[in-house]
Amino acid sequence: MTPQEETVILEAREILGRYLSQNPVLGSWQAVMDYCAVAVRGPVEQFHVLYLDRKNRVITDALMSVGTVDHVPVYPREVIKQALLNASALILIHNHPSGDPTPSEADLSMTKEIQKGCKYLGLTLHDHIIVGAGTELSLRGLGKI
Repeated sequence: MTPQEETVILEAREILGRYLSQNPVLGSWQAVMDYCAVAVRGPVEQFHVLYLDRKNRVITDALMSVGTVDHVPVYPREVIKQALLNASALILIHNHPSGDPTPSEADLSMTKEIQKGCKYLGLTLHDHIIVGAGTELSLRGLGKI
């Protein structure tokens, strides 16, 4: 990316972040997908969690981990620990720098572990979104959550 393109992306992230913090996330699923498409891109895998309040407004977008070109370490305990501080629900997001958003077995396994912890503790896991090149994939939409 050029420096100018990087600046535009950073500005778009800031605008979307302000929008999402003031409006119900799930009231506009397209807004969530648009945010994911802009916020979680790059040459290495990144794992973010959107922590939501009871009205599904974003409390925070937490960058939990940065990995390599084809792996990002995720610790379900850390994802849930932060949620217990003040969130009611969460949305997991990570990118696939290869451009193919197809979930790996590791993606599915990790999502199931986090889902189990959320269920046990009374938290809602809305979705796990994988960002590819020009497309986003919802594990809930695939019936995996």
